[in-house]
Amino acid sequence: MDLFSIAVTLFLIMDPFGNIPIFLSVLESVPPERRQRVLVRELILALVIIVVFIFGGKYVMSILGLRQESVSIAGAIILFLIALRMVFPSKDTKTTPDPDSEPLLVPLAVPLIAGPSVLAFLLLFASAPEGAHLILLAAAGLAWVGTFLVLFFSTYLARFLGRRGLIAVERLMGMVLVALAVQLFLDGLSAYAG
Repeated sequence: MDLFSIAVTLFLIMDPFGNIPIFLSVLESVPPERRQRVLVRELILALVIIVVFIFGGKYVMSILGLRQESVSIAGAIILFLIALRMVFPSKDTKTTPDPDSEPLLVPLAVPLIAGPSVLAFLLLFASAPEGAHLILLAAAGLAWVGTFLVLFFSTYLARFLGRRGLIAVERLMGMVLVALAVQLFLDGLSAYAG
């Protein structure tokens, strides 16, 4: 995969359009003057976790004794399940805001942005040569910037697209992720068999 395709895949996995309603509902309990700062803080925390996984992923894989093929297959399965939830959402998957507290790390940074599917996808490239880490870092940075922009302007996007527009965009992103998950699964199987 090249830089652009990795960035697009990460952007789709982060699912910023699907996360707009959740972010807005969680941030409802935060005073209006602090919402943008909390949003920026949560997105920066997610970026830190992503960067740690980019450079520490190979150590996690070696400690756990994981092969890249098994991570590819597992990541494909997780990605497929998340994509199915994007295409066929259930009503009970939405996060309800806690009116007594301001979110910190959970649920906005983790698992909504730096969730298990993003981290599994990053683990796929953990055993790549050192130069590939810079490409992965640049791709993750591009995906994060796109996610940041979508969520930073989420209030305006929610008004512009409307509820149905957001649902349509999320389902379209889910369909693309289903295809990517199947490709990851087939790549993992062929690498394991070969």
